[in-house]
Amino acid sequence: MAAVDVQPIVLQDMVIQIGSDDFAAAVSSAVITPAGSIVTWKGLKPDSVHSFPVSPTFTLDMEYAQDWAGTSSLSRYLWDHQGEVIEDVVLEPQSGVGTRWTFDLIVATGAVGGAVDTVGTATVSLGISGRPTPTAIV
Repeated sequence: MAAVDVQPIVLQDMVIQIGSDDFAAAVSSAVITPAGSIVTWKGLKPDSVHSFPVSPTFTLDMEYAQDWAGTSSLSRYLWDHQGEVIEDVVLEPQSGVGTRWTFDLIVATGAVGGAVDTVGTATVSLGISGRPTPTAIV
C-alpha cells in the first residue's frame, strides 16, 4: 500500500467571486457543504436490509460581516438578489493555487442586526444548482 502525501492548507486568502466581484474580504467562513444520504429499507427478515445512495445536494454556507453602508457590499448583494440564480460563481480555497470550484448559486439573504458591542455578522446557506465543478488552477 502506498503512503498518500498530504498538503494541508490554511484558509487565509480565498476567492469568492459572485458575478464580477470577489466578496472574500467580507467573509470569515465559506464552505461548500454536501447533503446526501443513504436510503435504507428493511423487510421483516433479519437479512432483508437494503441500502441505496441518493444524489447529494450542495449549499454554500457562509458567515460574513454585515455591511449595510456600502452599496456594493455582500449584505446588500444578497438582499438585492434574493431568489436569483447566479451562474459561474467561483470559490478558490487558496487564491490562485490548487483547485477552483465553479457552480450556479441560488441567492438567499442573510440576517440584519445583531448584539450590542460586537461586529454584526450573519450566517447564510445559499443553494447550489447541481454539483460544483472542480478545476485545477494552473
